[in-house]
Amino acid sequence: MNHPIDSNQIKVWDPLVRTFHWSLVIFFVIAFITEDDWLYLHSFSGYAISGLLLFRLCWGLIGTRYARFSNFVTTPSTVGLYLKSMLRGRPQHYQGHNPAGGMMIVVMLLALLLTAFSGMATLASEGLGPLADTFFASFSGDWMEEIHEALANLCLLLVAIHLAGVIVSSVVHRENLIKAMIDGRKRPQQEKPL
Repeated sequence: MNHPIDSNQIKVWDPLVRTFHWSLVIFFVIAFITEDDWLYLHSFSGYAISGLLLFRLCWGLIGTRYARFSNFVTTPSTVGLYLKSMLRGRPQHYQGHNPAGGMMIVVMLLALLLTAFSGMATLASEGLGPLADTFFASFSGDWMEEIHEALANLCLLLVAIHLAGVIVSSVVHRENLIKAMIDGRKRPQQEKPL
């Protein structure tokens, strides 16, 4: 059954952003739950995450309007002003990512990149993976594995903060951001600088 499209909504998240987002969710969950038991599946998920991150970095430069970093990466002072306006209960609505969401994306991308890289370095210390024939192979697997695990736990914490932010933003702005990341549509509102 086809559901009518609300004429008061506009397309914000393109199919590539949405596919990236949900694929990242799936592969992160797989990587996290297979960390000690299934090395092959864990490694495959890590490589998939690495590929997704490389795609997102490129799409952040050349992608559609709301996918571009230039649309949502702001200064720390802009993020601070936005968070203060949230606390006052009068935050500005952004068609794409708000400043706090933009900052979270950058932090999560960096944390995931470091996690994936440290995982490959851990494998290299065991003579495995794409970094096996590099100087990373001489690293001690134990301490590199601990760094990898700490970064994975940091990513899990960031995911929890991200989910809390999505819930708070959905309530404050009276829009379903999870649905928007599924169908790509949000209600339009006039954007004003903070």
